Amino acid sequence: MIHPMPTKVLLTTTFEPLVMQLSGLLARGVRLIDQFVQDEPTPPKMMAFAGELSSLLREVGRRIMGWALNRFESEADDEAPSRVEFERRLYRRRRRHPNSVATLFGPVKLRRRLCEPLGRGGRSIHPLELRLGIEAGLATPALAERVGRWSTDHTQHEVLALLEKDHGVHWSCSSLRKVLKNLRGGMTPHREVCQVDQVVEWIEQARASKGRFRPTLSVGRDGIFVPLRRGVAQEGATATVSVLDRQGKRLGTVYLGQMPESGQGALTDHLSALLRQILSRVDSQGIRLAYVTDEGHHPSTYCHQVLKKMSDPRRPWRRLEWLRIVDFYHACQYIQQLADTIFGAGPAAQSWAKQMRQVLKTKVDGVARVLKSASALRRQRGLCGEVKASTKAYGYIKKRTQWMRYHLYKRQKLPLGSGITEAGCKIVFTQRLKRSGMSWTIEGGQVILDLRVIKLSRVWNEVYQRYLVSKPMPIVLPESAKAPQNKRLAA
Repeated sequence: MIHPMPTKVLLTTTFEPLVMQLSGLLARGVRLIDQFVQDEPTPPKMMAFAGELSSLLREVGRRIMGWALNRFESEADDEAPSRVEFERRLYRRRRRHPNSVATLFGPVKLRRRLCEPLGRGGRSIHPLELRLGIEAGLATPALAERVGRWSTDHTQHEVLALLEKDHGVHWSCSSLRKVLKNLRGGMTPHREVCQVDQVVEWIEQARASKGRFRPTLSVGRDGIFVPLRRGVAQEGATATVSVLDRQGKRLGTVYLGQMPESGQGALTDHLSALLRQILSRVDSQGIRLAYVTDEGHHPSTYCHQVLKKMSDPRRPWRRLEWLRIVDFYHACQYIQQLADTIFGAGPAAQSWAKQMRQVLKTKVDGVARVLKSASALRRQRGLCGEVKASTKAYGYIKKRTQWMRYHLYKRQKLPLGSGITEAGCKIVFTQRLKRSGMSWTIEGGQVILDLRVIKLSRVWNEVYQRYLVSKPMPIVLPESAKAPQNKRLAA
């Protein structure tokens, strides 16, 4: 049996250099505490004491971190492995070089050994940084995770200010962007599986709820204009997948977001893949599938070309049955448009529109009644507005009658509107990418979106842990394996 070395022995042997480094800080802490307890306490003194103690403890942590990180590699070249394998490629040992690495306690100097690739091409690596999970050669995993979270809500200047204030780290904008790009590249591949796990968990909760009706998987997508560089605004897109329990109460939503692109193909692919993975783990016959949108071009095309043709992953011979619902609030906008063309803007139009909204929502034949009333008034009164606007509003409602059975939807605890998706546009895009004076490149905006939807979907911790576990590690090769490996790779 191996007995751990007593703490007292460790402090006087292995950790003695560290203890010597910390002794001055410990003495400073003792003086700080003594001065505080000896004086009469006041709010200003309390604030000053807390601030000084925080700075002191951060410096203690910084020195411990720096000492610990630099113990993994030997300073002597002959004691370090001469060959390392990483991602099926051989590297040879070179000298150690210092690098400033940002930690939660502040920047520390890390001396790590360089290894260059055998043969032509390729980039050199630092095996120690790979084993420690140093992000982009700049930050420890803990600090990188915090920076990623901050960047989903704050501008880059706000993040840089937080880094300086809370961690004593001074980065440039390019350093911050480099870390975020690395995080996005590592975390995004794990987003889908974690979102699927989250949705399946919500569905299980919904099945355990009380009520007459089956749980609902509600899907929606919508577009929103994003300010791009050179004063151009183009349409980005967001999609939502929500779970409603038997009472129609929303348990949670996962989000997708995509910067402007022609045809919105990437969002279509991501949403379809997400739905297939969810329905491969959940029996579709035990839930209701609802697609709720405002009937724009891309949402409508997605329903016709993808959802109607989507097969049940558990029963490939059978197509899934989606209940299509036109957003109630968009339908109400067209009712208001009808009212304005019939009565003209004013109290009469508002009164009729209010009455028709109630009819549309509460009557079994609500759409037919609205259209019948609008036609009768048009014959009696004529039009105060443009014929084109009246025809467009009337045609919109008539064409979509079968997807506007709001009386039935309300009774069956189904969603009436695409409010979840409309809110998704706001929280995914507007609150972060459309602040005053902002403009984006497609690539830069997508980095923030990919990180933001992970956080908004409440799967950040799970995704980040999967990312850390998935990082490839360098392999130290025994000296005896050096010659055969070199010959094999050279051939």
